[in-house]
Amino acid sequence: MTTTKLLADGLVFPEGPRWRDGRLWVADQHAHQVLAIDLDGNKEVIVKLDDMPSGLGWLPDGSLLIASMRNQRLLKFKDGELTEHADLTDVGVGYLNDMVTDGRGNTYVGHRRGKYATPPEIDEEWLVLVRPDGTHQVVADDVVSPNGSVVTADGKTLIVGESRAQRLSAWHIEDDGTLSGRWTFAQLEEEIPDGICLDAEGGVWVAGLRTTFSRVMDGGEIVETIEISDGQPIACALGGEDRRTLFMIITEVDPAHVRSLQTPEDDARSESIGRVEIARVSVPGVGWP
Repeated sequence: MTTTKLLADGLVFPEGPRWRDGRLWVADQHAHQVLAIDLDGNKEVIVKLDDMPSGLGWLPDGSLLIASMRNQRLLKFKDGELTEHADLTDVGVGYLNDMVTDGRGNTYVGHRRGKYATPPEIDEEWLVLVRPDGTHQVVADDVVSPNGSVVTADGKTLIVGESRAQRLSAWHIEDDGTLSGRWTFAQLEEEIPDGICLDAEGGVWVAGLRTTFSRVMDGGEIVETIEISDGQPIACALGGEDRRTLFMIITEVDPAHVRSLQTPEDDARSESIGRVEIARVSVPGVGWP
């Protein structure tokens, strides 16, 4: 059994973990802030927002990108200044969700019609490509609750968790950043994929929203699992000096309460309690994030 230990607690609803510059970066959604956490568990608030943050990424110039969920805007934070990188309100009514920014500065954003509970009849949501200059286009319009996303180390494959469809889908990335050749990376029977991360053997660690973090191979075989004692697995990232530390985001959630949060003012009432646990794994992380 894999041993886990607590790195940090006292979060509200953490999401979008990313390893960068020796720290874990986390979007604490209901607290409306982005944090960085070092390996001793010390937390620093990087930036506060007036909306829920979700996916995080970095442009080649070091600018931090933040998905502002309700506002449907991709924000850019650099040198202490928060500006708008892209306005995605023209895509459709809904929320921005998780995303991944690759080595070229292309960002793939999941655009959902609902934040938490997606009506069963909705099976067409969007992946939006946002280029480094802020221009954007829809590159997939038939995804189901797009969530955690990764890009392989060669920059040629995008993998996205489709939560309500209980699958991981993959696409080839063309030279212009558009997508082609979609295939099902894994159809999951028990897992509902939220955040994901990629390792050097092609395995994808999946936060399963129930009780486990699972390592899944192309084709759907689950080769390793980590059980948690309480709360819901929300997201994960591989980092640390050798990228063999699995950072696991876990939150105790009251689903009825979370789904009732309709406005930014309501977020302050959140009864969710989030934490970060860590475990050592044998295969290091690769690619983006």
